[in-house]
Amino acid sequence: MKQKQQITTLMEILDTYYPKDVECYLHHSNTFELLVATILSAQCTDDRVNLVTPNLFKQFPTVNAFATAQLEDVENAIKSTGFYKNKAKNIIACAKRLMEVYGGEVPSEIEELVTLPGVGRKTANVVRGNIFKIPSIVVDTHVKRISIRWGITLYEDPVQIEKDLMTKLPKEHWIRYNTQVIAHGRAICTARNPKCETCMFLTVCPHGLTRLREKLPDEAQEALQKGHMY
Repeated sequence: MKQKQQITTLMEILDTYYPKDVECYLHHSNTFELLVATILSAQCTDDRVNLVTPNLFKQFPTVNAFATAQLEDVENAIKSTGFYKNKAKNIIACAKRLMEVYGGEVPSEIEELVTLPGVGRKTANVVRGNIFKIPSIVVDTHVKRISIRWGITLYEDPVQIEKDLMTKLPKEHWIRYNTQVIAHGRAICTARNPKCETCMFLTVCPHGLTRLREKLPDEAQEALQKGHMY
């Protein structure tokens, strides 16, 4: 199967099994809250971040509140997210830059977003896609793992993966690709024990086919005969 046809099929299956409407996994009520939550999500689960942010945003309800906060207070509020010292330092510095350069508003352009402390392309694209609805591809651990397993990118570096996928995926699918792939990664295509034998993507997934043919030849043949498609 040619890659263009494979990608078309992958996108169709994603839309069949996972919601088209993008629903960000990080809880937030405004742009800056999403920015902070995404910074906190580095090396941390979304569920943990969502446990921390309600009290955090109650304690620091505005950009200026973060900009003028004591480092120790922010550290204590986010400690359970891991790497809290660096995260707290970046969040305060980010808030200060927003106040000094952007009047307390979060910019939409990626070139401006990545100048904010603690904000890389992943965080910038989360904000651009979820808040500003600008077509963007967010490369997190799920997107990296599954895109490589599907064989639609050969890169390991997230920035290279982002740029590679931008040349291959239909632009109208960029924003929801992340949330759909996260859902698939949590339910079926897990990091250690993917459920390849019951995966709806099996016939277009080189990794799954190879894995089953090597370890479970009978199950692989049965799955292929049934199609495991929508």
